[in-house]
Amino acid sequence: MVEIKSHDFDRFSKSSVESYRIFLVYGPDRGLVSERAAIIAARSGVAADDPFAMVKLDSSDLSGDPGRIADEVHAFGLFGGKKLIWVRAGGTEKPLVDALQALAGGTPSDNILLIEAGDVKKGSGVRKVAESANTVASIPCYADDTRAMNALIDDELKAEGLGITPDARERLLEALGGDRIASRGEIRKLALYRKGQGTIEEQHVIDIIGDASAVSTDDAVDAVLEGDVERLNLAFAKVVASKTPVFLILQSCLRQFQMLDIMRSEMDEKNTQPAQVMQTLGRHIHFRRKPIVERALRRWAPQAIARESARIQSTILQTRQRQGLEDSIAFHLLMSITLQSARQASAAARR
Repeated sequence: MVEIKSHDFDRFSKSSVESYRIFLVYGPDRGLVSERAAIIAARSGVAADDPFAMVKLDSSDLSGDPGRIADEVHAFGLFGGKKLIWVRAGGTEKPLVDALQALAGGTPSDNILLIEAGDVKKGSGVRKVAESANTVASIPCYADDTRAMNALIDDELKAEGLGITPDARERLLEALGGDRIASRGEIRKLALYRKGQGTIEEQHVIDIIGDASAVSTDDAVDAVLEGDVERLNLAFAKVVASKTPVFLILQSCLRQFQMLDIMRSEMDEKNTQPAQVMQTLGRHIHFRRKPIVERALRRWAPQAIARESARIQSTILQTRQRQGLEDSIAFHLLMSITLQSARQASAAARR
């Protein structure tokens, strides 16, 4: 397996992309997955505006034609030169897994296969194939840690000639994470607000990103993790009263469960305790919230975390499709997860 660690990706993308013909980009941070896949595509040498050289496929294309990927990889470009076959899918589709299995073990093609997948579990789907092949460059994309977030902040602010005070940086770090594209968007919004002003102060971050509604959102998520029904009722009512979109609670809750999923995987793979994982993957979490997250790690099993993440994603879609019932749909789900947390807390106390 050739796995490109997060801290090595910039070096790899600048100097080693041409050494591979198959790339797998996957993970729970879909924004980061998309961003890194785009970087690889840009550095592949294939023109993005050439429809004969750049072939984009998704799950629906594969279900109707299981052999499509292999056919495209082995086909010659209409006007010569290499092609880039860019596949966006979940990562567990059988046609995709079968195609990667055949291509990873076969004779390398001049064409490039770039797979942009979701949060594929270890030992399953395309990740299982990539783990046993040295012809596939695997690029996992997990939520940014503090070092990565600081680098992102510095890059974006440097481009605008802006500085940031330590207090403002700390406040900004608390507000970001979970999705790279969303984080980059927030930083750019802040940079635009302070364009030409020299320095970003803490109050500027509060004005643009960290308002009171963010605290209410955190309160709601913490209530869900703790199984505190009364606290959830109060936090949810505050968000509704402030006219803050209820979608933000669901988004924050999804981000939290995705982080729990990463942490639990780390615990299981390395046989570590929650406190140890919190020291590495949980460094960016506000100190007041760390005990809550640590208790959640002790109570929630990996399968339950994955199940609830899927439910939250489904509910977010429902709220977009039925916006008139957004508050009701969101509250029903959040209460359901809160009650589940309460049952788990009670069971843990009896053990």
